[in-house]
Amino acid sequence: MRRAIVIVIDSMGIGAMADCAEYGDVKECNTLCNVAKSVNGLKCPNLYKLGLGNLADIKGIESNPNAIAQYGIMKEKSKGKDTTTGHWEMMGIILEKPFKVYPKGFPPEIIDKFIKQTNCKGVLANYPASGTKVIEDFHSEHVKTKYPIIYTSADSVFQIAVDIDIIPVETLYEYCRIAREILTDEYNVSRVIARPYRIIDGKPSRIGGLRRDYSVEPFKDSTCDLIIKNNGIVLGIGKIEDIFVGKGISHAIHTGGNTEGLNLTLKAVRDELNLKELKTARYDIKTYDKEFIFTNLVDTDMLYGHRNNPTGYAHAIEEIDSYLPQIMDAMTNDDLLIITADHGCDPTVKGTDHTREQVPLIVYSKNITPKRLEDINSFDYISEQIEKWFSLPYNEQNKG
Repeated sequence: MRRAIVIVIDSMGIGAMADCAEYGDVKECNTLCNVAKSVNGLKCPNLYKLGLGNLADIKGIESNPNAIAQYGIMKEKSKGKDTTTGHWEMMGIILEKPFKVYPKGFPPEIIDKFIKQTNCKGVLANYPASGTKVIEDFHSEHVKTKYPIIYTSADSVFQIAVDIDIIPVETLYEYCRIAREILTDEYNVSRVIARPYRIIDGKPSRIGGLRRDYSVEPFKDSTCDLIIKNNGIVLGIGKIEDIFVGKGISHAIHTGGNTEGLNLTLKAVRDELNLKELKTARYDIKTYDKEFIFTNLVDTDMLYGHRNNPTGYAHAIEEIDSYLPQIMDAMTNDDLLIITADHGCDPTVKGTDHTREQVPLIVYSKNITPKRLEDINSFDYISEQIEKWFSLPYNEQNKG
């Protein structure tokens, strides 16, 4: 049985796209290189072996003439710089029109519909903000009024934060489902995000393991759907199921952070997960002859990129690196490993939002011929490689 493993290091961009100014970003943004420089060098011996240092001047990861993988840099073809856009493009769905953003907050017509349909009486904030700061600023008023805290960013997101000791997390999820129904069509918001928090050691602290993303459903089939239609399974680890709204995801496990996601990915590669016990998104698959393991590691973005913490970001990359030998050792000759990112979120530049960046690409199998991959002008290079690996009947009709 052939398997493909894609590990997305969320937001680990490697240099500004040529059109970055259109997205409010500076040409100096370079998440990976700037993080490495800020900590005086990354300690990533395994990414070095794979050839990551051949892509740019990454302090601590030197170029390697004896790299064991294929390596390159992918440019994003879709319009946008968010999670949904990046992951969809990896799976063959290109966005010609970007999701809408709300730099002045959401208009009264949206907020009024949200209040009426949730019966929450009112909302707090409603402007672009750092998630950690906005809950600190509005926590007291939230306790007093029980109004949810609404905020956005430079990305197309409607984020709802509540103290789950004040408002139950199930109510928060219901708020998000209602908002998701509202924010379609002309409002065109990519994701509604549940941001639960509670007071820990005297200060508001977000509960990452209870976060949920409510994305718009892909408007056509992706590589994930194609795998399932051809007697395969797709295991989404982390927020993958949310990004694709379950479409094309046969099995899913949400995670509380990178360590859990890495351990689950390792277990999946070692074939130590009992898939029959896992939550199934939409599909009842009893037998299969191919498996796609699709992992998102979110801590780099959520905990460190958005919080301007390059030191934490560096440590997260180093933790990921430490798991690679075990994952690679567990691979068979019929396994393909791809390591990449979905956008940038440079913690060293002004602001706390995503940055419009190229992303690194590592492609490894035990029998691969190492080389540099040139001129990759779309993230859907990944979908093409997976479809070739599985010998799927590729044509444009397969993509919707």
